Formats: sequence, structure tokens, C-alpha cells
Amino acid sequence: MATETLTLGKALNTGLRRALENDPKVIIMGEDVGKLGGVFRITDGLQKDFGDQRVIDTPLAESGIIGTAVGLAIRGYRPVCEIQFDGFVYPAYDQIVSQVAKMHYRSRGKLNIPMVIRIPFGGGIGAVEHHSESPEAYFAHTAGLKVVSCANPQDAYVMIQQAIASDDPIVFLEPKRRYWEKGQVDLEAPLSEAYPLHSARVVRPGDAVTVLAYGPMVRTCLEAATAAAEDGRELEVIDLRSLSPLDLTAAYESVKRTGRAIVVHEAPSNIGLGAELAARITEECFYSLESPVLRVTGFDIPYPAARVEEEFLPDLDRVLDAVDRTFGW
Repeated sequence: MATETLTLGKALNTGLRRALENDPKVIIMGEDVGKLGGVFRITDGLQKDFGDQRVIDTPLAESGIIGTAVGLAIRGYRPVCEIQFDGFVYPAYDQIVSQVAKMHYRSRGKLNIPMVIRIPFGGGIGAVEHHSESPEAYFAHTAGLKVVSCANPQDAYVMIQQAIASDDPIVFLEPKRRYWEKGQVDLEAPLSEAYPLHSARVVRPGDAVTVLAYGPMVRTCLEAATAAAEDGRELEVIDLRSLSPLDLTAAYESVKRTGRAIVVHEAPSNIGLGAELAARITEECFYSLESPVLRVTGFDIPYPAARVEEEFLPDLDRVLDAVDRTFGW
């Protein structure tokens, strides 16, 4: 097994490179993805190696990027669209929910839309307005779309290739605050043997509380689990990985053992993923629960100015406070 230590951003870059190498129908398109290599350098070097017909710098027009990609997908290409920042996706929302999500259904299954919409999402980088959104609930709520989020370099490398190879349209959420964090990546394992794209994974076993997270909050929850262990509480942390469809088999099994569940995400709590997760766990595990399912989330306000964003984002202390509260019932 050949492994390398890569940042999450470099793992994505390497995964995109593999996809371009393996399928001539794969096209990358977006604002500044070519010569610049993207604002986060995720597509760095790809236009130089694959040419400007496959790594395409587009106008600053998200609606145009997605609309063009729909036509390319219908014609048999596999476009990978980069939305430069999460808050820029809304001009393309009409195309995504009205065309991308519905074309397969509208054509009675005759047309597939094999495209990936990459969105750097979440906060923690000290950015200005429209650069730190968490729009996952909009897309997870939309039938016809699949939504996934990676949390570490290994998953980033594998999941981006799996998403591109899928015949379904996939919104691929990348935790931008984690782009520079490093981890071991197996570059030689066959994609056919990789962990399934739409399956959750237990990333830390425990028996005291089940903690569900995805994307940027997985590391936060792992840090909280390490701290909780010092007080004798072993948290079981589950990385959901897929937000639509949801894979909750591991979560149900865990909650039936622990009797307690906490959901953590950056997005505001109101009608967020946490609400859906809490509802499903309550329905499935009602007689096993020792306390209500708790949520640790961002607040129900527009994303705040950078100087106070750490007050908005869930952190280790807020997760540990929820752990204390769940034992108070």
C-alpha cells in the first residue's frame, strides 16, 4: 500500500487529476480554476497538464456555469463545476433545483446528469460576507440531488473520484477550513474497493454518547471526544459523509447502545440537518433513548463578521456542554 501525507486540498487535487486521466469526458469548469488553479488552489496545475478545453475558466456567472454543464452532461460529458465560495451558489440555485435535480425524472429515466458541483463550505477562515455559508440543507431537501461532504484527506481523494464516476448529480461539499490539514492517503487502492460513497463511518468508537457530524465538524467532535475521555466518557463519533441519501444504520446501532445522541453542524439549527437526524433517531430508537437528541449548531442569524465568527461556530466547549446536558436528564 503506497500512502502519502497530503493536505485535504492536495488530496482533492490529486483525485481530480486521476479522474481527468481516467476519463476523457471529465471536464472541470469554474471561475479561475485554470491558470490560477482556483482561489484555494484545488485545481492547481490541471489546466497546464490537460489543456484549456478540459479545465475551463468561465465567466463570473454561476447560473451560466451550471446551465452549460447540464447541456454537457446530457451530451455524455462529466462536468465538474466549482462554485468558488458557498455563498456564490445561490444565483445557480434555479438551475440546480429546476434542471439538474429534475432532468432524469422529467425525461422518464432516459437522461442522466452525471455532474458534480463542488462547493467549499463553512466558516473558520476569517472571510467576508457570502464566503462562509452552510447551504447543505437546501440541496439535501431537493429530491433528485445527492449531497456528500468529506472530512479528511483520504475521503477527499476517494470521494471526489466516486462522485465524478456516478451517473447522478452530486453536490460535493468541501470543508474549506480543513483544506490545509494533513493526513495519510492511499493512492493505489482500487476505487472499486473503496468505502461506499453514501455510507456513514464510525471514526471513533465509544459507549457513552453518540455524536453525529460531517465535514468541518468531524474534527471538532473528535477533539471533544478526546477531552471527554479524560473525564471517563467515551464518545462514539460518526462521520455521516453522505447527507442525501442519509445512511443512519451505524447511528441507530450506536444510539441503541449509548442511549444518547448529539448532532453537530455549522449551519443554523432551524430546519437544518440536525432536525431531520433528531427526528429519525427518535422514531427509530425511542425506547433506547435516555435523553432527548441534542443539537449543537450555528445560530439562527446571518453569518457574522469575521472578528466574531468563533462565537458563532460550534466548538469543543459547546459540544462538551451538550454532553453534560444529555447526562442531566
